[in-house]
Amino acid sequence: MARSLVDLLTTHASNHPDRTAYRYLVTGDSDAQTQSLTYARLAVRSRAVAAWLQERGLAGSRAMLLYPPGLDFICGYLGCLSAGVVAVPGVPPQGRAQNHRALTRMKRLIADADAKVILGGRDVIAALDAMAEHLPELDGIARVATEDIPDETAAAWREPDLTADSVAFLQYTSGSTSAPRGVMVTHGNLLDNERVITERMGHTPDTLAAYDHEMFVSWLPVYHDMGLIGPVLNTVYLGATATLFSPLHFLQQPARWLTAVSRYRPHTSGGPNFAYELCLKHAGPDLLDGLDLSSWKVAFNGAEPVRAATLRRFAETFGEAGFRREALYPCYGLAEATLMVTGGTVDTPPTLLEAAATGPHAGEADAAAVSSGRPGPGTTVAIADPERQEELPEGEVGEIWVGGESVAKGYWRNALATRETFRATLTGHEGRFLRTGDLGFLRGGELFVTGRLKDLIVIDGRNHYPQDLELSAELSHPALRPGCTAAFSVDSGVEGEQVVVVAEVAPDAAGDSEKITDLIRSAIGESHVLSVRDVVLVHPGTIPKTSSGKIQRRATRAAYLDGILSPIGASVAG
Repeated sequence: MARSLVDLLTTHASNHPDRTAYRYLVTGDSDAQTQSLTYARLAVRSRAVAAWLQERGLAGSRAMLLYPPGLDFICGYLGCLSAGVVAVPGVPPQGRAQNHRALTRMKRLIADADAKVILGGRDVIAALDAMAEHLPELDGIARVATEDIPDETAAAWREPDLTADSVAFLQYTSGSTSAPRGVMVTHGNLLDNERVITERMGHTPDTLAAYDHEMFVSWLPVYHDMGLIGPVLNTVYLGATATLFSPLHFLQQPARWLTAVSRYRPHTSGGPNFAYELCLKHAGPDLLDGLDLSSWKVAFNGAEPVRAATLRRFAETFGEAGFRREALYPCYGLAEATLMVTGGTVDTPPTLLEAAATGPHAGEADAAAVSSGRPGPGTTVAIADPERQEELPEGEVGEIWVGGESVAKGYWRNALATRETFRATLTGHEGRFLRTGDLGFLRGGELFVTGRLKDLIVIDGRNHYPQDLELSAELSHPALRPGCTAAFSVDSGVEGEQVVVVAEVAPDAAGDSEKITDLIRSAIGESHVLSVRDVVLVHPGTIPKTSSGKIQRRATRAAYLDGILSPIGASVAG
């Protein structure tokens, strides 16, 4: 029985050495240059990295991983696991726009993780070497471009002494409502969550054979849990094949994603809700005529609110290209549970509860609450009153609590936060629970996620979920960018808490700012019976987001209160 993904890699490299583990589309285009790694090659490169780390006595320490998109990250990551080194995936500073933010986050992660070595791509390591005299955080930290480690080094590799409780890597949370924290994911957590993903997504031996092991196409960033635990690590767990390409290449041309699915015909591929919206924006006749999406069985959708309207439109639009409504697969997970908590049922369309059936749980503009599916085997999901810490009846909204072997060990070097988040107990249930900070309800065994506990807007004793207000705003005018609106409340003194909406608009819509502002006010007023104190329209890319693309409402609220937003137009209610 495998004790870790390291054991499984060894098995696959022995049993099918020539099978492609990963192929990488260098330009994002399916008909252009590709790079690939067989299982035999992946094992050699991982062991070479591992042996380099072992020879320097780094077992048990932390290694920061800073790679551009590509296959070297996977070799570096599996190299860490193969050496008993704790991997810390990060985002390398690159490009002027993101350089300062990525550099700041990198420095904070290096310090927090107490990293002893940095593994990265050749260009990244060269850039860090050049900056070293200005970055005291790099003092005493070894740095290596792993592609420069020769294959021969692999001969010195020694199998690490790993247990289920050994920490495999630190997954730093994206920080949508707090400063990033390092989640300690153990080898046991990884194996359990890969088992959950495999079961929930129907990755059976028969499915693998039917798809000739072509299981994934993914553009998701590999330093984030959805892109790493799903497409990358489930591939090596199964001994399957994945086709990967850069998130930037997807954002530049969203059609590349669907073209790759059409070309390589994988069983599973997906992303956050905004990705499906981007594809809809580019769904012209030329694209649809050239696609065949009939083999796509699991189109997972998670990491941000799943919109019923998006699901309907995607199924209708891409049905012309063979896409099946039954492939739509909303799911829910978080880094603190390794990744997956709940997921849909393969070959079954998602459950939508009409607004009339859910009362205040769903936004009227969206007309339905979307099920995120059922818990994986061995995973327990309960809905608790966050104050009384008691389980709530079916249908009532409360905090989502999770139990099971996928729940991570805790936060790195943060005993207080670990105790508060990972050590909850619930009457009538054995064991400890993870408090997710997410709100939702259960109906018929399925989970419906409604929002974030800390983002909840309470006005006149009524709860409002910012996602619902944001959706109403975005649907009010086509110039408003999907997934780029932040709703929050501010204390206006005598009048108490009031709603503020900050929304990104297309640059050519500046002349319509007054009209757009009025439409946002009307939409929220009609759908939610709320008056809006202020609407601020801003340029694209202005609203703060996490590394995984989630809106940072608290950061947006702080920018609003500090007066540092650059509005295209603003209107304050008199």
